[in-house]
Amino acid sequence: MPGTVGRVPTPTTPAGEPAGSDAAGVVPGHRWAGTAFGPRQGWDPAVRVVVDLVLASPVPMAFAYGDDLRLLYNDGYAALLGDRHPAAIGQPAAEVFGESWHEPGVGDVITRAYRHGESFLDREAVLAHDRHPPDARQQAAFSRGHSPVRDGAGRIVGVLTVAAETSQVTEQLQSLGEFAAALAGTLTLDDVARVALRYALASFDADRVAFGVDDGAGWRTVRRVRGELLDEADERLPPLWRRPPADSAAPLVVAARSGVAQYVADGQPLHGIAADRHDQKVRSLAAQPLRTSALRGALTVGHHRAHPWSAAERALLAASAELIGQAAERARRFETQHGTAQLLQRSMLPARLPDLPRLRIAARYDPGVDGNAAGGDFYDAFLLPTGQLGVVLGDVAGHDVQAAARMGQVRAALRALALTDPRPDAVLAGLDRLVDSLSTETGTQELFVTVVFGVIDADRELLALASAGHPAPLVRRCAPDGEPVAEYVDLPPGAPLGLGCAPRTATVRFAPGDTLLLFSDGVVERRWQGLAAGLTGLAAAVAGAASGDPRALCAVATAAVDGATEDDVAVLAVEHALMPSRSASMEVPAEPTAPSRVRHWMTAQLTDWQVPESVVGAAVLCTSELTTNALLHAGTAARVDIDLSPERLLVSVADSGTRGTVTRAQTDTLSSRGRGLGLIEQLSDAWGTDPTVRGSTVWFEILIPPP
Repeated sequence: MPGTVGRVPTPTTPAGEPAGSDAAGVVPGHRWAGTAFGPRQGWDPAVRVVVDLVLASPVPMAFAYGDDLRLLYNDGYAALLGDRHPAAIGQPAAEVFGESWHEPGVGDVITRAYRHGESFLDREAVLAHDRHPPDARQQAAFSRGHSPVRDGAGRIVGVLTVAAETSQVTEQLQSLGEFAAALAGTLTLDDVARVALRYALASFDADRVAFGVDDGAGWRTVRRVRGELLDEADERLPPLWRRPPADSAAPLVVAARSGVAQYVADGQPLHGIAADRHDQKVRSLAAQPLRTSALRGALTVGHHRAHPWSAAERALLAASAELIGQAAERARRFETQHGTAQLLQRSMLPARLPDLPRLRIAARYDPGVDGNAAGGDFYDAFLLPTGQLGVVLGDVAGHDVQAAARMGQVRAALRALALTDPRPDAVLAGLDRLVDSLSTETGTQELFVTVVFGVIDADRELLALASAGHPAPLVRRCAPDGEPVAEYVDLPPGAPLGLGCAPRTATVRFAPGDTLLLFSDGVVERRWQGLAAGLTGLAAAVAGAASGDPRALCAVATAAVDGATEDDVAVLAVEHALMPSRSASMEVPAEPTAPSRVRHWMTAQLTDWQVPESVVGAAVLCTSELTTNALLHAGTAARVDIDLSPERLLVSVADSGTRGTVTRAQTDTLSSRGRGLGLIEQLSDAWGTDPTVRGSTVWFEILIPPP
């Protein structure tokens, strides 16, 4: 009947089953004698057949009889009428549907079918919850058809309406569009896996979904199961990839290798390769290859019940796999280029910074643009023959391999000059001559280099600095009886290197409790605001930090100014500690028992250092989580470092990030983590992640309560 009338309630029963309206029970008992139908026993045999067909059909159907087009319908159609049922039975259609009857494509097409015998089909009729729904998703879409019904004598006596809901198809098409948009924002295979598994689990109402590719080193697969608890912090972690053997009989690998889709409606498709009970319970499975020219892979969707795979589902699965394949191929190219560029970039940065009793040092580098190119930002910290500490941070213009190569030349030359004569102005003057020589050698005047170099004398509590066109460093000072303050060093900026700069040295006090922060312009520059606003925001963030710990300040500095930057970001921080800190480290093998060994070692170490019990408990729990995550997602050995000062405990867990094989035994033993980085966020005062030459480091800081 009319496709724009009626309220569509949320179905509470499976498709094809009565919705509880019991129209089939109401119709036989209705008093038809007083209507155009007449007594039921006197109905024309053709009409009786139509009525029996309507009442027996699981599809929404209605029969409008006579000149008044009085309604008779089944349970499916009763659900579409909503609160108009059961009063609508036997009533004229024009009265039941009110004003909507007179809208185009409603009463006119039914009347035409009755008067002139013209059938009508509307492939996309919409039955809304209300007349002006706030969201198009609240509307149900139907294909509806109206056909004339003739009696035994061939006369038209009514109109049969069939309404087949197509909302699911419409929703799936909408969901597929959103899925394509989400995949367009992915960069890595980890990103593609997260988006693909989340979509497949929801769109196919699946119990288990899996995605896998051949990454050149062999097959790697990842899965998700219904009911799996993943918090927001867990979503930021890389998916847990597994590496099946090259000759695996897993349906995913077979489909990817052969390029032929597989469908099992009922059986044990994962028998013999099941990793756990979730795999064992799968009865129906579809395996769809990605069909890309440069990457082999597949997507599987499974149910714990028998499930015949309809043509529509197969088409949707094929379309989804094609989108995933395009995204995976693009991500694979990005990872290859990104890995080469970043390895070149990070290999030119110091692998380890000096470990000194009174000076604590940390650095952070984040690539700009899209992370797919090598950049020219660099930092360094090294001991001088005099026992002082040399620190430097610079920026070579450009985001290409040439910029990275020039950065390596400048950094190596600076260290050589400083080891000969550590005076900051002398070092930068020598660098100026080098850059000028390089510009002459290459025949270009576009070699643009800025740098700031400093020498820290902890014994004399002095800091000497010189700059060649670089932003002035920031010093955070913390008075024992006052609030922390952050102030920029009054340092003549000078001209960039290669332009005949004449650097001058400025010397300032650097007392215990102070922290020096060197930073690149990517930290403070944003296109939509002036440089002064960025500098002010950085100083405020550093002054408001919970402590002067260098690692925490690096994280604070990189997030101090709102908005993303297209430039590289480099930060180097040095804290002059009030008292020497105590430190210890442990190499953690990639074994299932490793987290337990870390907990025992760390508890004993912190207890021996007389750390407050509340801090010990929180630190051990956080470290156990980080160690577990490192073993799960890197699959390689890790290193735990702890550093204790009077005011804070700093713990870091570093992995080599080669994403090696995680064995089934390891996965089963470590699979109870379930808490993720959200736990670290709750129990620590600060935390962050630092990329390294290979792999990454996750750290947290807990402040020591005053005695």
